Amino acid sequence: MSDSDSNGFLWFLAGLGIGAAVGILYAPKSGRETREQILQAAEDGREAVTNRARQYRDQAGQWVDKSKQYVDSQKEQIKSAFEAGKSAYREATEAEKPAKG
Repeated sequence: MSDSDSNGFLWFLAGLGIGAAVGILYAPKSGRETREQILQAAEDGREAVTNRARQYRDQAGQWVDKSKQYVDSQKEQIKSAFEAGKSAYREATEAEKPAKG
């Protein structure tokens, strides 16, 4: 996760909290209604955080999978190059041996 994404998300959460507080101050209701509103806002915030965390976890999983595929691909290329070098060395050393006869 980049710093700008996390800073933006933190500002979003701060704005959500400030907006909820201002909304409560300027739209007074009974204590029970206000508590219900606060609980609902907290639940909405929790859901938003949970969804965002799920998105980041999924994205990280995708990056891990791509990284594994890249590493496996590089291993195969290195192995192929090594085998080709070994084969070329064998051919070269076989060609240098005098023929028995």
